[in-house]
Amino acid sequence: MGRGSPRAPGAPPAWLLLLLLLLPWSVWGAQAFRGNSPGEPVTPHWVLDGGAWRVVTLEEPALKLDTGLVALEAGGQELLLELEKNHRLLAAGYTETHYSPDGQPVVLVPNQRDHCYYHGRVRGFPDSWVVLSTCSGIRGLITLRSNVSYYVHPWPAGAAEGVSTHRILWTEQLLSWKGVCGQKDPEDKRNVTSRSPAAQIRDWREAQRSPKFLELYIVADHTLFVTQHRDLNHTKQRLLEIANYVDQILRTLDIRVALTGLEVWTEQDQIRITPDANSTLWAFLQWRRGLWGRRPHDSTQLLTGRAFQGDTVGLAPVGGVCLVESSGGVTADHSELPEGTAATMAHEIGHSLGLSHDPDGCCAEAAAEPGGCVMAAATGHPFPRVFSACSRRQLRAFLRAGRGPCLSDAPRSGLVARRPRCGNGFVEEGEACDCGAGQECPDPCCVAHNCSLRAGARCSRGACCASCQLKPAGTPCRRAAGDCDLPEFCTGAFPRCPPDLHLLDGSPCAGGRGFCRDGACPTLEQQCQQLWGPGSRPAPEACFQVVNSARNAHGNCGRDAEGNYVPCTQRDAQCGQLQCQGGEQSPLAPHTMPVDSTLRLDGREVTCRGAFPLPGAQLVPPDLGLVEPGTQCGPAMVCQDGRCQNTTFQELERCLAACHGHGVCNSNHNCHCDPGWAPPSCDQPGPGGSLDSGPVQPENHDAFLLAVISSFLLPLLPGAGLAWCCCRQRGSQLQRCLRGSGRDSRPNDGPCRDHPPARAQRLELGPMTTGEPRPSALRSLPEPNSRLENPVPSGQVQKPRSCLC
Repeated sequence: MGRGSPRAPGAPPAWLLLLLLLLPWSVWGAQAFRGNSPGEPVTPHWVLDGGAWRVVTLEEPALKLDTGLVALEAGGQELLLELEKNHRLLAAGYTETHYSPDGQPVVLVPNQRDHCYYHGRVRGFPDSWVVLSTCSGIRGLITLRSNVSYYVHPWPAGAAEGVSTHRILWTEQLLSWKGVCGQKDPEDKRNVTSRSPAAQIRDWREAQRSPKFLELYIVADHTLFVTQHRDLNHTKQRLLEIANYVDQILRTLDIRVALTGLEVWTEQDQIRITPDANSTLWAFLQWRRGLWGRRPHDSTQLLTGRAFQGDTVGLAPVGGVCLVESSGGVTADHSELPEGTAATMAHEIGHSLGLSHDPDGCCAEAAAEPGGCVMAAATGHPFPRVFSACSRRQLRAFLRAGRGPCLSDAPRSGLVARRPRCGNGFVEEGEACDCGAGQECPDPCCVAHNCSLRAGARCSRGACCASCQLKPAGTPCRRAAGDCDLPEFCTGAFPRCPPDLHLLDGSPCAGGRGFCRDGACPTLEQQCQQLWGPGSRPAPEACFQVVNSARNAHGNCGRDAEGNYVPCTQRDAQCGQLQCQGGEQSPLAPHTMPVDSTLRLDGREVTCRGAFPLPGAQLVPPDLGLVEPGTQCGPAMVCQDGRCQNTTFQELERCLAACHGHGVCNSNHNCHCDPGWAPPSCDQPGPGGSLDSGPVQPENHDAFLLAVISSFLLPLLPGAGLAWCCCRQRGSQLQRCLRGSGRDSRPNDGPCRDHPPARAQRLELGPMTTGEPRPSALRSLPEPNSRLENPVPSGQVQKPRSCLC
């Protein structure tokens, strides 16, 4: 599946599950510390080359070294912080956007290497990690062990007194808060205990097969800008600090953040932000579609300085990552410390990755007192910092099901600013493997101290690597996830599975009842079953025509700019509210209720079933129950923006013509050839597959060789037969044979016979049928005007003929 896919095949719709994170709003503001004194005074020093020490001051610009050593005292002991600039944090082409007084966007492209955000560890503490910014003094988190952490921050008052420039405190001194999440988990969710070391090593190996990247875009609303005293630089610094922490937290899921851009709404909000978190979320996701069209990315997060109703501080569609319509969320900037807000954003992103709350006994990585795990339903103080083993296994299941395809897309060449360093856990230029910073390397193929392969090893990790050796070419490494997805195969030359691709948009799917759209096959049948269960089916067309013309909450084609319901025209009726029959008694979407309408059709009563949000429900999108965009609503017509619109697939037709009838087209506009035909054009014998997805492995090697040989010999058989025939004949018999070989026979004359084409290349998709008769009272819709060529009836297709003697 490719980036921006609206829904992975077979996946539940994003609105079926939504996150509502609840935290007491009392932590809002500057009261982030217990007592009057925020920690003990401390004076950090840069340890420069040659051993010289330099006091860390609060002036700007601060030192922006690629690597550095900072010394400070905490808990009665001297700590040496080994820091490295987080070069992977900012993507190449990273942008910063704000708005001019006349409302025009101003886009800046700063130097992505010239920043002041660091990750690191404490010398002598193998399980430690550090996340700091040095933009104006030092600010950030120092974790020695799971239960021992410190927070260091500038203290301008001390600098004015000429004493010390910073304060340091145990995280237990931070104002404690308790938060719960409104997302309800299944009652039968099992408790998961810690796993054996062997199982943990298997988990590590599986996680290393394919590095994951989340291309993130963060937006700050106008209220947040105002709370930062309208200081654009300070606002951007806060967003970058939050992103730096989110990156560190997501590393515990083996996911790296590549920040593609920041945006600050300096003049006014670009959407309507209200205390209703639900309406704010869906307005933001609608705005995000335009942003994604201008700058593709994986997830967009809105940070707002406003308080939502009640205790709500976060909202995001669950399982919505990589989907154009739902890959994002809203988070209130509820904490004075960026770490607190970052933990909330990471929780939101976790739900977008399909993660549910940790059951009891899952979070063995961190005790509740120092924060617990990110996906805990109720969090402790001061904030969580790691994902649990349960979350990691749930993420792997999410990815195996074909969800989150954009995470597997390695950033394009040059997207991430790389600085290779052995021991950071990522294989970079000049490295064959990288075990990370642990004391023991669980990878039997890798030499930890220099990130090279052991003797005899050809690879270390990847879906196409087994026992330190490359898997043979043609070995399946990623199955097709649905009608519109394509399988991928090992190439025999690289350890990673080729990029995840799908069928080109417009390819027929679901037996001709739909068109592929970004790797999904939206049909009425699929949507009814998602909403009502496996036994559901689309209602008769009369239900769509009658109910959706009502212009009310139960029947409409969406809303206009003022929020009023729009009635469906006759042509657009199948693009309005989804009408179904059968299935469960209540819709599967939470916080919804069924709405039944009864019509008389051909002398009998027919029930039309729709879904409607419960009064006051917040966990449902405003377009709940509408037919999905891209659903076929007629021949060469699809639903878009509540209308049934003509569509053309000229790119698909051009691509199919280049495949010579022996393959399909993938999302890179290349041919994916049938077994027995070679890419790129499928016009020569070969193993099948594509230039992008690897060769298809034949089920039987001998059969494959026989097929290749036969493809060369079969064209010679007619000539050989003619020669044999002629050599066996004498006189008039020979003349008759020669004359017979050249006659223009009719389709059924003697040895001349029709041969059907190998594959129909023209798209022939008929009108939608719902399995019920059309009501006699309704007029037939006129055939739409389409730029596609008129399909030729199958009975009129001229088939190629051949004559054999």
